[in-house]
Amino acid sequence: MERVIDKVALVTGAARGIGAAVAARLHGEGARVTVADVLEQEGKETAERLGSGAMFVRLDVTSPADWDAAVKATVDAFGGLSTLVNNAGIVNFASIEDFTLDQWNTVLAVNLTGTFNGIKAAIPALKQSKGSSIINISSIAGLRGYENIPGYTASKFGVRGLTKSVALDLGRYGIRVNSVHPGVISTPMTAGLAMDMGSVALGREGHPGEVANLVLYLASDEASYITGSEFVIDGGDTAGTVTPPEEG
Repeated sequence: MERVIDKVALVTGAARGIGAAVAARLHGEGARVTVADVLEQEGKETAERLGSGAMFVRLDVTSPADWDAAVKATVDAFGGLSTLVNNAGIVNFASIEDFTLDQWNTVLAVNLTGTFNGIKAAIPALKQSKGSSIINISSIAGLRGYENIPGYTASKFGVRGLTKSVALDLGRYGIRVNSVHPGVISTPMTAGLAMDMGSVALGREGHPGEVANLVLYLASDEASYITGSEFVIDGGDTAGTVTPPEEG
């Protein structure tokens, strides 16, 4: 199928995990894709696997200059930019008593300010394209609080709010802006973390490809009347808790 055959996408944090799955899904449905990440070797390998119509650019999302260069490279290579996926993100851990200002500044710089930087850099190119959209990857931590990740939680709530505000500002240009809120997804970020999924309705972690399917829908013209909305993909985690099945 070719659901985004006319699209040009820039995906951040696309060297691996959710970002790599998103880049592959968009490319597989006809989009030309820029794989953007600070992880150069992995990013280049991801772009090479995708093949023709894909390229890698090194992008530190905290750097406005890097953003300007990434957008320019995308427009120069593919003739425009119609889809921005702000996926790059980090997490750090400590209770609020021990959480340092450096930890706070670091996680907000990537997760929230990085998203802001990307939106600002992409607007001129997005305005020149038809059916443009911005998809910001937040988290269910942007919907409810979690202990020991105060900075991450604050940043993801911020992405959710920023999405709604930007959707109102850019709607006049036909640019749609939505946020995606994954639950526990099996990625390098969650590797090694103890995750009890027994009380979640579907009883398992999600897969990056499942998030990519949702991003594909939002990037496509099938979602042409959707903006300023949040889309939860969490196996029922935020719906409530279920009694874990008995073993044996």
